[in-house]
Amino acid sequence: MEDNEPPVTRRSQRRENRMSTVQFLYQWESNKPEVLADDICQFFENQEEDRAYYAFAEALSLGTIENVEAIDKHIAEHANNWTFDRIAKVDLAILRLAIYELLYRTDIPPIVSINEAIDLTKVFSNPDSKRFINGILDKMKGKITRPLRKAAD
Repeated sequence: MEDNEPPVTRRSQRRENRMSTVQFLYQWESNKPEVLADDICQFFENQEEDRAYYAFAEALSLGTIENVEAIDKHIAEHANNWTFDRIAKVDLAILRLAIYELLYRTDIPPIVSINEAIDLTKVFSNPDSKRFINGILDKMKGKITRPLRKAAD
């Protein structure tokens, strides 16, 4: 970082980590590696910042992939009249990340996960995808039993 650049805030670092996670999940869906840990390590070592900066992204990537079967069941349940081959890979990556956070990351308020997913859609996808992703996540929100606006204790 140059002297005239502002320091990275935790929020923007987490946003960047989520963006990197979506990129990794997209790559993973396109070309599943033999050894996931090696692929994650290599991917995050080749990013702009040092690897420690992406610890949150590595955890999200690994957690999402470890739970992808359960996550995909939720997507299939809520994506009415959509098969996985019709869902854009980038949209699938965003959905998987958001649903992973909703179901397994109680340290992240659900509303934050949903808002972040919508913001990621604005960066990586198109307005139609935004509506599609928001619709699925809105249905998922109804299944969450913990408070939506705060992290679990």
